[in-house]
Amino acid sequence: MGEIRIARITAEPLDVSQHLAAVDSPAIGAVTSFVGTVRDHDPDAAGAVSALHYEAHPDAETTLRSIAAAALGDRDGIVAVSHRIGDLAVGDAAVVIAVGTAHRGDAFEVCRELIEAIKRELPIWKQQIEADGTTAWKGIGG
Repeated sequence: MGEIRIARITAEPLDVSQHLAAVDSPAIGAVTSFVGTVRDHDPDAAGAVSALHYEAHPDAETTLRSIAAAALGDRDGIVAVSHRIGDLAVGDAAVVIAVGTAHRGDAFEVCRELIEAIKRELPIWKQQIEADGTTAWKGIGG
């Protein structure tokens, strides 16, 4: 059966190597990862994006654990996932996912399902700050 080793909402910078180490096991034959970073543009923004500010619902960490468990399903594997909150600069990691399974197909599938579910379901909102000071809030699915 699968295991969720990390499912965390944090204001601290995210450590990719910590997530990769968390899915290490002799039973693991494939590891996939995803790192979502703050980019300097958004198709919906009039100007350049200079920063993001994330806020989370108090139940977000519990929801993240549930989302990770659902993505893993009945597959044998290990998941480590974190989402950052607070103020992030361009280039900062906002989401880190590592998935370890026996076979690569499952690892890719779980990782993809997990990031897509996070975007749809995790109760985290982001305020996008543009270079000219303009701001816009984006909710779940945004």
